[in-house]
Amino acid sequence: MPDWSPVNLDLEKPRYLAIADAIASDIKKGRLAAGDRLPPQRKLAQRLGVDFTTVARGYVEAGKRGLVISTVGRGTFVQAENPALPLTAGLATSGLATAGLAGARRLDPANLTMNLPPEPDDLELLERMRAGLVEIARDLSPLLRYQWFGGTQEDKDAASSWLGRRALVPAQERIFISPGVHPALTGIFGTMARPGDAVLSDRMTYPGLRSIAAQMGLRLLGLPTDANGIEPSALAEACVKLRPKALYLNPTLHNPTGLTMPARRRDEIAIICRRYGLPIVEDDAYGFIPPHGPAPFAAIAPDITWHVAGLSKCIGAGLRVAYVIAPSAKAGWPFAAAMRAANVMASPLTVALATRWIQDGTADSILRFIRRETIARQELAAHILTTKTEPPEPLSFCLWMRMPEGWTRSAFLDHMRATGLGIVTSDAFTIEGEPPEAARLCLGGPISRRQLEHALEFMAHALGDAPSAAASFL
Repeated sequence: MPDWSPVNLDLEKPRYLAIADAIASDIKKGRLAAGDRLPPQRKLAQRLGVDFTTVARGYVEAGKRGLVISTVGRGTFVQAENPALPLTAGLATSGLATAGLAGARRLDPANLTMNLPPEPDDLELLERMRAGLVEIARDLSPLLRYQWFGGTQEDKDAASSWLGRRALVPAQERIFISPGVHPALTGIFGTMARPGDAVLSDRMTYPGLRSIAAQMGLRLLGLPTDANGIEPSALAEACVKLRPKALYLNPTLHNPTGLTMPARRRDEIAIICRRYGLPIVEDDAYGFIPPHGPAPFAAIAPDITWHVAGLSKCIGAGLRVAYVIAPSAKAGWPFAAAMRAANVMASPLTVALATRWIQDGTADSILRFIRRETIARQELAAHILTTKTEPPEPLSFCLWMRMPEGWTRSAFLDHMRATGLGIVTSDAFTIEGEPPEAARLCLGGPISRRQLEHALEFMAHALGDAPSAAASFL
């Protein structure tokens, strides 16, 4: 229905919410049916006498409610009554279709506070992913049993193959399979630090580390950084004065800034850590994204580095699988004991799926998709936002945005709340000092490229004015 317009708008609400409510009402009344095309946003804005961004925000809100879906190059359409059904078609012959559909209904919306990779939408790739799930389902009984912590021989072989993409070839006795990065970090810090001990990191760092440190009673201390990462002189001074137990680093596509520490700075940091006997905990969450990134610390200084290679950013967070490389087999013994006590084991089901995807090449296909789509989204953001962000890293899922004059991070977050973008203000990342007026903007997750384009256009338009001028109220 390209000539659709709302019959009545609730004048007690912000306009964008009123537009979304009108779409919902007309679907319920039968004025809009599945497959109907909504008017282009600019056309509807002219018809209603409102700003383009108000209609864009209304369509985004309707999309979040599952009412409409935007397709690149085609427009915005009323969503089918049961959008999950087509995604289960490939499982019909396996007998998993009904279960898959019921599971889809149970899923909550994505947690947009996380830095999510773009989600695969290529039908051939999705079918390959489903095929792996069907394959491991052929013999479920062994995967429902308890297993020893650290992974089976087949799973460790797959882990070794995957880690080899980062030029890492550790002995398998140093490799452990963990149920995600968080349990791995908790287990690692538990082997080397006690409540009250100091742990070092960047001043702006991964919020998960802050939570882990708080739970364990560790003193998390942030070091000053420059464009290349932690300043070596500040690290050396902290080693002398604070006697820290570990240095946490997220050196490739750093969260939240997206920066990658160059090889020379990594060498400088490794030299200082060796000099003072300081273990390095390397969170390599994004290390597999760049095809030719700098060597990890586990290759530069393997004898003092705990390397954690999670699959959340390069394959999918729902797997909850991470590969851990201990500095030595001996160092791995207390780590394995701590992990067994706290977690028993990683889920054999999800580990088996990860192993299958690595063995049959599906994991590499997912990784290639993530790279291509991330580059395309960064190019889109650079075209629309121009100078409104820090210089982007083409393979980073996020943008680190410093607020233009007149804007605060809280006003920005509130204004962008209904766009479907994952936005987290600097407060979540700041360890030392006053948080800057900045926010991390995630370009990935369940949002489509077309939806992202609309949201970025809305953002660019809003940031061109003062926050008061950007408000979308009647």
